[in-house]
Amino acid sequence: MNEHGTHGQDPQASADAALAAEAADEQGLLFTDDVSPLPSDTGYRGPTACNAAGITYRQLDYWARTGLVEPTVRSATGSGSQRLYSFRDILILKVIKRLLDAGISLQQIRTAVSHLRERGTDDLTRVTLMSDGASVYECTSNDEVIDLLQGGQGVFGIAIGGVWREIEGTLAELPSERTATDEEPVAGDELAARRAARQTG
Repeated sequence: MNEHGTHGQDPQASADAALAAEAADEQGLLFTDDVSPLPSDTGYRGPTACNAAGITYRQLDYWARTGLVEPTVRSATGSGSQRLYSFRDILILKVIKRLLDAGISLQQIRTAVSHLRERGTDDLTRVTLMSDGASVYECTSNDEVIDLLQGGQGVFGIAIGGVWREIEGTLAELPSERTATDEEPVAGDELAARRAARQTG
C-alpha cells in the first residue's frame, strides 16, 4: 500500500489531471459516501456469501481454513455447524475475487486484506484499491487516484463503496440469519419478510 504526494502544477499536468479524473469518474472510482451502515446482528451462511461475492464454495472454504477471510459472525464449530459471514466479510470476499480476476497474486491480496481489516467501517467506503497488476495501492482521495493514473501505475481500480452498494443489493434478495437468537435463526431478513407478506397479502 503506497501513498503518493502531489506534484507541481504546470498546464500540461493540469490537462493530464483533468483527463485522469474523467477516466476515474467513468470507472466509478471517485468517492461517494451514500452507503448504509452495516447490519451488525445479521449473518449469512456460506452459500449466500458465495452467491453475493461471486465465488465458489471451495474458495470460501479454503480462504476460511487459511485465515484469509474467516467468518466473523460465527465460525464452524464441529460437523454440521454453519459458518455465518458478516456483511463486511462478504465485502472483503468480493474485493478478493475482483483482485484475483485481475491477476493479482494471493500474497499481494493477503497484504491488501490485512490493511482493509485494520480500517474502521466508515473509512472503508472511502477506499479505492488500485493495481498495476503486480502491486495493490490504497487510495483514500480523488487526488491519490489521479496521481496513480497519471504515473501510469493504476491499471484498474476497485471502489469499495461501489462494491458495498452492489453487495447490499444482492443480499437484500438472499436469506440471512439474526444472531441475537442463535437458537432460532430467522430465515430471511426483515426486508425479505416484508416483501413476502406483501406478496401473500
